[in-house]
Amino acid sequence: MILIMGVAGAGKSVLGRKVADNLGLPWLSTGEFLRMLVTGKRRKEMLAGQLLSDTEMIQLADKIFHMIEIKDEFILDGFPRTVGQADWLIAQHSAGLIKISTVLHIEASEDVVRERLLDRGRQDDTKEAIASRFNEYRQTTLPMIKDFEKKDILVHHISGEGTPEEVYDSVLPLLKD
Repeated sequence: MILIMGVAGAGKSVLGRKVADNLGLPWLSTGEFLRMLVTGKRRKEMLAGQLLSDTEMIQLADKIFHMIEIKDEFILDGFPRTVGQADWLIAQHSAGLIKISTVLHIEASEDVVRERLLDRGRQDDTKEAIASRFNEYRQTTLPMIKDFEKKDILVHHISGEGTPEEVYDSVLPLLKD
């Protein structure tokens, strides 16, 4: 499994799709699954920027893993987003139930992220929600990245500030055998 992590707007999904298409891998986005499956009050909360609980997200990840052949390589975008989710994923990896081959940590400045997210124009991309996501990234995602490194899981730190083609060109050599 190739994990793609970074703040919303760093270009994770664009990169994930391009890499998946080039390498012929499944691209699994928890964000896409959530937009398809979450309804009612939880959907409204999600659109307001609230995260689903670890239990809900782990259940979703587990469903995703049962949909594909997890022994084969695939790209996972948007999970984990909390320390609890990362701990669960690392435990699955340590138990040999899944294999995290690499983490692509896509990095971008707050100004670049804000501009990209406001330009895409989704309902949940308000200035307040963007600031909250960047805060969450600093407080949660960055420590998770360090935890992956401490567990000897390969992490590549990638600048996401170029064009999608430039970012893709910098990543592809890292994934070739």
